[in-house]
Amino acid sequence: MIELRHLTKRFGDRLAVENLDLTVQRGEIYGLLGHNGAGKSTAIGMMLGQVWPTNGEVRVCGHDVTTRRQRALEKVGAIFEAPVFYDYLTGRQNLEMLASYTAPVVPDRLGEIIDWVGLSGREHTKVRTYSHGMRARLAIAQALLPQPELLILDEPGSGLDPEGIHEMRHTILRLRREMGLTILLSSHLLNEVEQLCARIAVLNQGRKVFEGAIAEATGRQNWLRLRVGDFAAAVKSLLAERLIADHRDGRLITLIDGICSDQIVRRLVEQGMPVFEITPEAETLENFYLGLTKNA
Repeated sequence: MIELRHLTKRFGDRLAVENLDLTVQRGEIYGLLGHNGAGKSTAIGMMLGQVWPTNGEVRVCGHDVTTRRQRALEKVGAIFEAPVFYDYLTGRQNLEMLASYTAPVVPDRLGEIIDWVGLSGREHTKVRTYSHGMRARLAIAQALLPQPELLILDEPGSGLDPEGIHEMRHTILRLRREMGLTILLSSHLLNEVEQLCARIAVLNQGRKVFEGAIAEATGRQNWLRLRVGDFAAAVKSLLAERLIADHRDGRLITLIDGICSDQIVRRLVEQGMPVFEITPEAETLENFYLGLTKNA
């Protein structure tokens, strides 16, 4: 559904996206991660034909966005950056106006979308009275107007409270389950990404530093939580004796292949270091992401 090949974008002397390759398969929920300024919004802008690439190829729904933009995007819905609505109009009037910019939507279809996103009964209320959660639902409704096969959602949970984030998560899952949509999701909410996405890409300073399955990201290393009297001294000794491969956060270690935790305990105790705890710690997407972007 999305293919980026050697995609590069420069703004003057600043390299915003560098030689980016990325593929989103039909039917998946795919996460695009990165700090502010990492290149996510620039990449999404190029997918939507709003930013012109310096080099490379952008294909969406099988068509080149730079040469066949209308064909490429006719089955694409998007929430890009902060969605803006006319506060003095009702929710339905906003949707009717937005639909007039692209392709007319019959009243029955509009009613179906409003009902699907849970705004029935409030569609004739002015948008200025809407909560953040209702505005988020209206944004989803706007993205569904073209009867899309692909949805591109840029920070759909921005500004929502925990209940709204929970609701947005289940809405995204319903979009895939009930409508069969392919979804590209850009988000800073790593816990949500971990629950929603099967595959992710991580951008850092315009470059892709990881692409793969969530399971691969969170299962790359088996971390052990080690509580001792002096963690730094313990790590120095264990590294010198080639018993551990890595350490981080003043509490976590990974073992060299073939080494067991009981060997760690035995060696530290022999050196007079008390061991209070050594136990497996599951890797989270947040820990993986922070470690990846810090070291990239």
